[in-house]
Amino acid sequence: MAAPFDNHPFLLTTEDVAKQLDSDLEKGLSSSQVSQLQEQYPLNELDIGGAIPWYKLFIKQLLNAMILVLFFALVLSFIVGDFIEGGVLAAVIVLNVSIGFWQEYGAEKKMDALRALSSPSAMVLRDGKTEVISNAQVVPGDIVILKMGDTIPADVRVFEAMNLAADEQSLTGESVPVEKIVDCLKDSELGIGDRINIAYGTTTVQKGRGRGIVIATGMATEVGKIAASTAKKNRKAGRSMNYKKYGKRQPVIGLTKRIYDFIGGFLGLTEGTPLQIKLSKLAYILFGCALVLALIVFGVNKFDDSKEIVIYAISTGIAIIPESLVAVLTITMVVATTVMRKANVVVRDLSALEALGGVTNICSDKTGTLTQGAMIVRKVWIPSKTIYTVQDSKHPSNPTQGRVTVLEKVDGNDESQKKRDFDQERSAATLKFDVPEEKLNPPKDESKTEKEATMTPQLEAFLLSAALCNLATVRHDPEPKDDQPEWQVTGEPTEIALQVFAHRFERGKKSTEAQGWKQVAEFPFDSGIKRMSVIYNGPDSDHSMVFTKGAVERIIDLCTTIGTGDDQEPMTDEIKEDILRQMDVFAGQGQRVLAIASRPWKGMYQEKASGEDSKDDNALRQEVESGLTLLGLAGIYDPPRRETTPAIAECSSAGIRVHMLTGDHPATAEAIAKEVGIIPRNTGTLRDDIAKSIVFKANDFDKLTDQEIDALPELPLVLARCAPDTKTRMIEALRRRGAFMAMTGDGVNDAPSLSRADVGIAMGSGSDVAKSASKIVLTDDKFNSIVAAIREGRRMFDNIQKFILHLLTSNVGEVILLIAGLGFQDESGLSVFPVSPLQILWINLLTSSFPAFGLGREAASREVMRKPPHNKSSGVFTKQVLVDMIVYGIWMGILTLSTFIIIVYGANNGQLGIECNGEYSPSCEPVFRARAAVFAELTWLILFSAWEFKDLRRSMFRLNPDSTSRFPFFKDIYENKFLFWAVVIGAVSVFPVVYIPVLNRKVFKHTAISWEWALAIGGLLLFVAGMELWKLAKRHFGLLEDRAVVRGPFAQGEESGRKFHHTFSMGSLKSWRSLGKKDTSERDPEKAS
Repeated sequence: MAAPFDNHPFLLTTEDVAKQLDSDLEKGLSSSQVSQLQEQYPLNELDIGGAIPWYKLFIKQLLNAMILVLFFALVLSFIVGDFIEGGVLAAVIVLNVSIGFWQEYGAEKKMDALRALSSPSAMVLRDGKTEVISNAQVVPGDIVILKMGDTIPADVRVFEAMNLAADEQSLTGESVPVEKIVDCLKDSELGIGDRINIAYGTTTVQKGRGRGIVIATGMATEVGKIAASTAKKNRKAGRSMNYKKYGKRQPVIGLTKRIYDFIGGFLGLTEGTPLQIKLSKLAYILFGCALVLALIVFGVNKFDDSKEIVIYAISTGIAIIPESLVAVLTITMVVATTVMRKANVVVRDLSALEALGGVTNICSDKTGTLTQGAMIVRKVWIPSKTIYTVQDSKHPSNPTQGRVTVLEKVDGNDESQKKRDFDQERSAATLKFDVPEEKLNPPKDESKTEKEATMTPQLEAFLLSAALCNLATVRHDPEPKDDQPEWQVTGEPTEIALQVFAHRFERGKKSTEAQGWKQVAEFPFDSGIKRMSVIYNGPDSDHSMVFTKGAVERIIDLCTTIGTGDDQEPMTDEIKEDILRQMDVFAGQGQRVLAIASRPWKGMYQEKASGEDSKDDNALRQEVESGLTLLGLAGIYDPPRRETTPAIAECSSAGIRVHMLTGDHPATAEAIAKEVGIIPRNTGTLRDDIAKSIVFKANDFDKLTDQEIDALPELPLVLARCAPDTKTRMIEALRRRGAFMAMTGDGVNDAPSLSRADVGIAMGSGSDVAKSASKIVLTDDKFNSIVAAIREGRRMFDNIQKFILHLLTSNVGEVILLIAGLGFQDESGLSVFPVSPLQILWINLLTSSFPAFGLGREAASREVMRKPPHNKSSGVFTKQVLVDMIVYGIWMGILTLSTFIIIVYGANNGQLGIECNGEYSPSCEPVFRARAAVFAELTWLILFSAWEFKDLRRSMFRLNPDSTSRFPFFKDIYENKFLFWAVVIGAVSVFPVVYIPVLNRKVFKHTAISWEWALAIGGLLLFVAGMELWKLAKRHFGLLEDRAVVRGPFAQGEESGRKFHHTFSMGSLKSWRSLGKKDTSERDPEKAS
């Protein structure tokens, strides 16, 4: 909890903060004060919610729309005394609920392991003594002692900082550690990332040491506020009951909408994923149809309430309800989540995987998601107009991976000059469809020849300074322990990057010091002057050397010369301008630029006595850091993951738009976005209004009203300097445009948008707050795993369409058969079942279920990631599915009805017997034989239709268009072995059901048959022929085709005309290891300048 302050602590002096907290900066709190504060404030813990209780998971499964409908049918069955049918329905309900419950319960257990909530400790000062306590016991006013590697226990106001820097990446998204100061700040509008005298809870101390006073704990910390916002529920628009603000009618309107939301949420009609809502609507529509059919049955039988009529009515109602749908759907999702879990994707909510198939936009964090979350030296500029480039680096910490090339005789002025943009120069009046020769075939610059880098005196001087003016370590372990990399690094990311670059030329700090270089002094990095220096005594040298690195603007002002050896020349204003232009080129490529310099010391440096005061120390530092020689510039950046660009290209081909939402600097964000293909390199090819809208600073975006955002021709693809509120506002803007979005992230700052997005995807290495707010967790943190997850979601969605069509087609056929059967009335005037109630349940639960499971296991089609996301309004019930369901269902009903009529009326003169719905008698022989034939035929039609539904448009006899076989039918259907054996075993199971004595007449109300098998086989052949003719018509006339992919003004993920058409799959993740080996060189801006 936060303590009360007159003003925010970052605006106050540390003395004022301590005074308001009644604490002592030198002694800390007293024991009595701690006791009082622990009673006043809650424990210093984040309430991010633990595992969902098992009973809530159980209730969630029980209150499923289809389960409620089945439960209603169960009650009716028991009321009329049909205990067999009621028992079967009870088993169906138990099965459906159990499968869903155990899957989600298992996912929550997995999340418990992922959370791995640790209990870090904190060192505090109390009663003048240091104590180590658990973080939960920290209270406002505590004096916390910080050192490198510590996790900061709460928000603290820093009052002592010795080279103190904190890694705030999880909070702000900024990968560079933040240097801390002790002075109070003046600007009250500063964001949390710029309040550099505050150290935030849950962040870590990257280097240095310091002390601070706790100003907020638990949910009152900045991290806690973000965590609280993820749990906060925002009321939908129009639900307010404030009559003063919205008028006198608003309370009635608001209350009505709230009641609608409550009822709709309970019934599953207004909350959930598109598929959940569609299936809920389907359940209630089918329930309504069942009631109508029951009324029809009663009406035809003159509302006779005898048991036989009631059972017929219930049977007709049950025939239209796919009892196994929930079980098949859940098991299909369970199989998919098992596949995903093996690929390091943990699905916390079954519905999230289905929702992935409909994702139209991905809003991704940059640091650690699109990029590696580590720094690497990308470019080095030497004053001799030479640029070294690191190519093909796969791991930022491994100096042996990749190569270094050199580009000689590059003029810094040329790089900064922009090429003419002929598209912009043309006016509308003179626009022609021709391309200037200079643009179409640019002349090759023979002076810009790139080759492998070799050691030169200039480069050696640069590497010597970069390696020695450096506190990072790089260590090689040829036999690393489990889960440990071969190359291990420690230190601040930018220094690690420089040290790794030096190791590429075997000029690392350790090897250099082994040659005789000995450090004699250090002037640590100071955020006020943005530089650090060290002094070394070299081997066989009569003078010491000063090595300095820091911000370019600060270093060049201290330099009097530039270059080494014969290339050395005096530093002039013109040269400074050239250096700054070169710095801008690197910065425009998303790189953080550092200057490296050195100077010889006059004689051997003598360490100052420890008793000298700080004024002399400052004067000495000014003397040491003067008269420097600039050795070069280093461009350091957080490289994209090598699989990011092909993953984004895959998204583009699938009609998915990728947005980068980051806390980084706009220039860095834009450069990385261009490199990975989120935005085009040359925005001049776009319309002016689109080019201006694709990149936004967060503060500019926040200033826009919702109406102005909605008026933008394209929502921003890059949002820089994002605050949590900016991200959630972007999510809402996408939602207003009808998008169905996924949000990826790993930091605390991502949690609000993770919870607001339709699908929240957290990284396994991220914060517990982010994981708790998400529906899916990627344990390997790879962006391309998201694409694989989307592909799996689409595969599953396509398969859901197939087995829903399979189940509903059989339901339509059964209903047509039963409704037509109302006309078959015996001598007593009662309708005779064409199929018995138990036959219906047997077909719906066993015959249909296993082929449906098999369809759920179908492999993804080749075009699964080249189709647009499924339509959110239609969901699985596309026009093609609905039309196919009606066509195939009617055809199935006609064929089975014809079989019943031929047997009863054609062969037995319409003999319907007496009370043949209840028990067998000789007069019922024709009806019982007709039922057996219809049962066999209906079973086979349903089973063989599953093979037809492997593809909704292609012929069952040539499912693979690339097959060279003359008759690939058996090979194609055997690819899905589960489906193959489900159909074969189901088809064979008809015979024992028809022939087993007692079981056939007492339970199924049919009897053994002989010549009637010919009718069943003939009906099967006609059914397959009808389905094939309908598919042929769809292909020939282009009926009910899928929509084309809409990519927007440009295709993402395409670089220099290179397109990625490989389709992701779980098994292909490893194959991407080889993809992108050339991505650094192929996307090198230096080559094009």
